[in-house]
Amino acid sequence: MSLKAQITEDMKTAMRAKDSERLGTIRLLQAAMKQKEVDERIELDDVAVVAIVDKLIKQRKDSITAFEAAGRQDLADKEKTEMAVLQAYLPERMSAEETLAAVKAIVAELGAAGPGDMGKVMGVVKTRLAGKADMGQVSAVVKAALAN
Repeated sequence: MSLKAQITEDMKTAMRAKDSERLGTIRLLQAAMKQKEVDERIELDDVAVVAIVDKLIKQRKDSITAFEAAGRQDLADKEKTEMAVLQAYLPERMSAEETLAAVKAIVAELGAAGPGDMGKVMGVVKTRLAGKADMGQVSAVVKAALAN
């Protein structure tokens, strides 16, 4: 079953269970997916859906930081709940060691050396590790690998 179909099934389940928080988050995700499909006139595959989920999770993290800084714990908790629902749709994340090994292999494969090759390496890394690793963490690992 594709990720898109799984999300639709989860929405139906949340409707039957009258789980309004989960249902709202899933509808938000479906709206983002539909918007992408309409804007680009494409049919989303699992990779594109994971990218959308990743983007929504990043937005939630930014919101949580802002709400906690403003002393609005109630809103931060709501965002954390939404983030937990969204994270269920991400594939298993790579550990820091696995990420480091994958980045080193790509750097060696490309023969990259020095910070000037950062863009070339990140382009390949993004295609291979999309959805499997946190890109913020990956970027730091690539910088460290190229600095050596």
